[in-house]
Formats: sequence, C-alpha cells, structure tokens
Amino acid sequence: MTAAKVIEEILHLPREEQSRVLEFAFELARKRQLSGKELSALAQRMVDSDDPAEVERLKSEITRGFYGD
Repeated sequence: MTAAKVIEEILHLPREEQSRVLEFAFELARKRQLSGKELSALAQRMVDSDDPAEVERLKSEITRGFYGD
C-alpha cells in the first residue's frame, strides 16, 4: 500500500479514529528522534570529517535525528 493510499483511507475515517492515527504518528516520530548525546556525536564526526560527501550525509542524519524520520 502506498502512502497516498494510506492518507486517502485516513481521510475517510471518523474524527475519533483520525485522532488515534495522529497519536500513533507522533509517537512513532518521537521514537525515531536521536538523543542529545547521539546528535552531539554525529555533529562531532561531521566537524572532524574532511570528506564533503560524509559531511553532507551526516548533516542529513542529524536533521533526521533531530526531527525524526
């Protein structure tokens, strides 16, 4: 099933069920966030890296870890 299909199905749910889906989505996002210690370690690796590709990869990972997937 695609994300578009899931969203379409959610839109057709009663408001109470939509609320349950939102709670689940927020909880899932919280679980995917990194701790301050993990984010700091990634930031240090980024600062220490001389490889531009690695720096960009780490920036993306830090952003994902801060906000969640």
